[in-house]
Amino acid sequence: MVDEQHPAQPAQSPDPDVPPQAWGAVHRGPLRAGEWVRLTDQKGRKHNLCLEPGKRFFSNKGHLDHDELIGREEGFTVASSAGGEYLVFRPLLHEYAVSMPRGAAVVYPKDAAQILAMVDIFPGADVVEAGVGSGALTCWLLRAVGPYGTVRSFERREEFADVARRNVEQFFGAPAGETHPAWSLTVGDLAEELPSAGVRCDRLVLDMLAPWDCLDAAADALRPGGIVCAYVATTTQLSRFMETVRAHGGFTEPRAWESLIRDWHVEGLAVRPDHKMNGHTAFLVTARRLAPGERPPRRKRRPSPGAYGVDYLGPRPADVPTLEQARAAAEADQDS
Repeated sequence: MVDEQHPAQPAQSPDPDVPPQAWGAVHRGPLRAGEWVRLTDQKGRKHNLCLEPGKRFFSNKGHLDHDELIGREEGFTVASSAGGEYLVFRPLLHEYAVSMPRGAAVVYPKDAAQILAMVDIFPGADVVEAGVGSGALTCWLLRAVGPYGTVRSFERREEFADVARRNVEQFFGAPAGETHPAWSLTVGDLAEELPSAGVRCDRLVLDMLAPWDCLDAAADALRPGGIVCAYVATTTQLSRFMETVRAHGGFTEPRAWESLIRDWHVEGLAVRPDHKMNGHTAFLVTARRLAPGERPPRRKRRPSPGAYGVDYLGPRPADVPTLEQARAAAEADQDS
């Protein structure tokens, strides 16, 4: 089902007469009513709020008026009625992504950054996203494609689509009833909706439980040289998707990796790794679409279970010996 309220259409050059917040083009200058700000207290606790004239923010440190914040340049400290101090900034996208209301899990900033870089999301690109979740990755993609690109998102669950729509519109400051002009959101299964829409794209990101079910639709939609990227949480998903890509034959050899981030504690002579880190969140898998009718070169590597002397055709059949069994059989042949 296509979201009729937000039809797909290529973004046009921003109209100079349209307020910049309508396009999410400006995140600078004095704070304006309707913008979101992040307050950080003396203990590092964060509070996000939307500025509204006449409203008050309350905490265990008293209250402060929104009117005290509106019209000031961000990066200042404000005191509450009970003497609490708060640092005031607009939230950065990575801060917004991890604190946004969630219907489904978000793509964390470390993975979103890897997707933008390794999938090569460029200005003007046509990007398809399946599994919109809570809209975190959608915000990153819209930032990357710019006003002349498009992001088409597909989500099976209506409740997730509603949460994502609100989060994206909130971040980009869209006026009521409008959304980012480069974005369209379809409620439905990508495997069914994408072929019927006849969409062609440069990049396709699959964030779902079974991305291999959408590989044929992705192959038909991707332009030659385009990239498919799967965002999966478990090793079983990782293995099955990579095997399906290899068996398909219309893509280059897939590449898989994950990223880990660790902060450092630096205070005087106490310089050491932090005790906490952003560990495993997901695996990323990428492969490039070949031209129609082309096949990748035959892989040459040391044999592994399921690939003894034949082209790789998918998961190892039950009657194919394991690596240990093959080695034992080879040793037995040598002894005889």
